[in-house]
Amino acid sequence: MIAQIIFVVWRESIEALLVIGILQAWLRHNGSAAARAYLWGGVAAGLAAAAVLSWVLTRFGDALPQEGHDIFQMVLMLLAAGLVVQMVLWMRRHGRTLKRELETGLSDKLAQGRLWGIFALALIAVMREGAEAVIFLQGIIAATGWTASAVAAVLAAFAAALATYGLLQLGGRYMSWRLFFRLTEIMLLLLACALFVTGTGYLVSLGALPYTHPVWDLSGILDDARPVGGVVAALTGYRAAPDLVTLGSWMVYWGGIALAFRRQARRMAHA
Repeated sequence: MIAQIIFVVWRESIEALLVIGILQAWLRHNGSAAARAYLWGGVAAGLAAAAVLSWVLTRFGDALPQEGHDIFQMVLMLLAAGLVVQMVLWMRRHGRTLKRELETGLSDKLAQGRLWGIFALALIAVMREGAEAVIFLQGIIAATGWTASAVAAVLAAFAAALATYGLLQLGGRYMSWRLFFRLTEIMLLLLACALFVTGTGYLVSLGALPYTHPVWDLSGILDDARPVGGVVAALTGYRAAPDLVTLGSWMVYWGGIALAFRRQARRMAHA
């Protein structure tokens, strides 16, 4: 769980920092102090909106009976998996033009004197990443709640994101943005698979899907009940002794990813 939290918050924080960094850099050279104030006001509002969403989801989950709580956890897991995949597809489509699109939007709003538009840009950017992070985290920690280790993991991940962003700003000396996003794209898809497999596991425990005996058992090589195997399972969806539902989940998920990538490639080729 801790590894999932760290990776999710780290990646989402970097995306938010990237967007705000682009906006701040452009306004530093082309905007006024008032425009920058609206920018940071939007950032604060986005963070507040994400905090409110976290509170609402937590209160809602706590108010449910046990079976309803299990269903709520399942929905959060599957929703989080879908959001991860959607985020990967969106970044593949817009990553190369994100900087230009943001700067064009800022230029238009400044030319029209619409400083609230700058506020809205920052609000939407931060709220989008924050809301995704909240839903991911709620799906991950729904069973245990906010423990001290979970809070520490969030803080450590945010600090790591700041450090990573700083390194990536050094002119690509250590790792280019393109390589960074390609590597984290793979990690995100594996994480989404882990969330999807966990979500379908709830369907088995709720009786919506049948339980079957394991098809094979690799516990002697990498046991997902032990620390190392547990981390691998949490980040990739690996199971040492998968049943038919797990195998089906893997096939549905990766088949869906292959289909989505193929359709996106066709659309981009004809764009």
